[in-house]
Amino acid sequence: MDLFDNFKIWVLLVCLISQLGHGFYLPGSYPHKHGIGGPLSVKVNSLTSIDTEIPFSYYSLPFCKPREGVKDSAENLGELLMGDRIENSPYVFKMYTNETDIFLCNTKPLSADEFKILKKRIDEMYQVNLILDNLPAIRYTTNQGYFLRWTGYPVGAKVQDSYYVFNHLKFTVLVHKYEETNVIGIMGTGDAAEVIPTGGKSGSDMPGYMVVGFEVVPCSFQHNAESLKNLKMYGRYPSAIKCDPSTVAMAVKEGESVAFTYEVEFVESDIKWPSRWDAYLKMEGAKVHWFSILNSLMVITFLAGIVLVILLRTVRRDLTRYEELDKEAQAQMNEELSGWKLVVGDVFRAPTNASLLCVMVGDGVQILGMSVVTILFSALGFMSPASRGTLITGMLFFYMILGIAAGYVAVRLWRTIGCGDKKGWASVSWKAACFFPGIAFLILTTLNFLLWGSHSTGAIPFSLFVILILLWFCISVPLTLVGGYFGAKAPHIEYPVRTNQIPREIPAPKYPSWLLVLGAGTLPFGTLFIELFFIMSSIWMGRVYYVFGFLFIVLILLVVVCAEVSLVLTYMHLCVEDWKWWWKSFFASGSVAIYIFLYSINYLVFDLKSLSGPVSATLYLGYSLFMVLAIMLTTGTVGFLSSFWFVHYLFSNVKLD
Repeated sequence: MDLFDNFKIWVLLVCLISQLGHGFYLPGSYPHKHGIGGPLSVKVNSLTSIDTEIPFSYYSLPFCKPREGVKDSAENLGELLMGDRIENSPYVFKMYTNETDIFLCNTKPLSADEFKILKKRIDEMYQVNLILDNLPAIRYTTNQGYFLRWTGYPVGAKVQDSYYVFNHLKFTVLVHKYEETNVIGIMGTGDAAEVIPTGGKSGSDMPGYMVVGFEVVPCSFQHNAESLKNLKMYGRYPSAIKCDPSTVAMAVKEGESVAFTYEVEFVESDIKWPSRWDAYLKMEGAKVHWFSILNSLMVITFLAGIVLVILLRTVRRDLTRYEELDKEAQAQMNEELSGWKLVVGDVFRAPTNASLLCVMVGDGVQILGMSVVTILFSALGFMSPASRGTLITGMLFFYMILGIAAGYVAVRLWRTIGCGDKKGWASVSWKAACFFPGIAFLILTTLNFLLWGSHSTGAIPFSLFVILILLWFCISVPLTLVGGYFGAKAPHIEYPVRTNQIPREIPAPKYPSWLLVLGAGTLPFGTLFIELFFIMSSIWMGRVYYVFGFLFIVLILLVVVCAEVSLVLTYMHLCVEDWKWWWKSFFASGSVAIYIFLYSINYLVFDLKSLSGPVSATLYLGYSLFMVLAIMLTTGTVGFLSSFWFVHYLFSNVKLD
């Protein structure tokens, strides 16, 4: 009855969380009420390109600057690490007030350097990213009958060896009437003073609107030089500007200036505030995505289930036959034993480089815990694209907190291998705190020097480097040492059998054991390679990834398959009297990282064909190496812990004198 009551409580809790997800708007910010004629300021983010993957500041090109000067918007740690540099812009609208032919500025005559860099950015297909009320500007195009969505718009275009810049922007702002009654049921981040009513009517009689969409159409228009002479910023261009995105007219030339204008139209929409991100989160080929994932899950689950059933039946039969014999028969059988029963005195012999194994397993537990918690929070809507940088910030936070788990697991495993000896636990804790972060720091520093040399906004500022080092040594390292302390205090795991003093000779294998270890990674890779494509496209092709629910399912399935694959391989090695299973069990599932890295190279060659320059390729491979290292530690840890449990369970049921 108690179990049933607990189950009901959990069901109610899940339902409550689900209702909260529907009743409250978790992903994003508070809705801002804008009165008619109220100011709307457009912000600019870094210029990005899928050809180079190197972001640059918007004002690195000769664009118009705001009257009050360029100012950085509030940024969090995740935004800085992602290379986002959000700044104010000269584009200013008035709520629900249509305006046409608004003049911004006429730049100074382009210098040789400005002309050269503008041509280079056009050649490299850089996109301008604008933001209004936290919504990125979206652009719609058609190609061979297909309707395509893009965030941002290109800097310019090259036609017959001539370069043209998009200097006139046609904005469409979708608005929805502000609904006062829904305000209380909204959660998020933002300026609460603008949202939560302070009692009474609080001006509710005044009509207000919320921004629910932001579209842009870029045009290249040749302005009349005489008409520009007496115009000031936000003045009206004297003649009508026809925005035709299919033609280009404003050619950029050295020594000539470029004029910028814009127009804005407000359209009332049925889209409500919580649904305003739907246009960005729609993924192309959604049906293929869902069915491919479902097919992969079903096939892999079926295969893994068969393997597990066969394995358990085989082991159970061996144990049952052995335990049914009397002592005399057992003694006689011991002389004729073959397979895993012969390595009973060596199976728990300490592996080579035991401290390194403990450190890698501890770090793997830390990364796995961080992944599970981050993906779960993202699936619940706490880390959405509306809150830029929260995903990276959350990952850093959870990783630091879970340093306790890394220290605990590493030290307890160290004590178990050492049969309870506490000596050296502090050293193991320190290594666990520095192993993966140290490698990551080395890779990121090397890549950062490349970005610094390119003057990219993707380069981590020196001040942020100092902050990251302080977070590492002031939070992560102490927490890992605390976890190691608790691991040293916790009782070590007792081995069920004694280890012989003299190691048993391992028979010569019929086939190289490393071949099996490498081949074992194919099955875990099969569970995630489809999802991996969408993740890679999100990172490198500028697409929004937000199917964290499916990603969570794939992660769970990956953990199960890694555990089973490593377990089967360990059993196969024990059956051929190979008692050196420790590292093999780790790399049996960890070898999936090799296939992911090969897939990354394949993605670079066939999907990122336009990636230009050795710097861009080095950045791509460097970040891929960083990702692969984290995956190897995670999957290897799952495989090792499952194999350790299996070997402990197997020999706990063997009665030998």
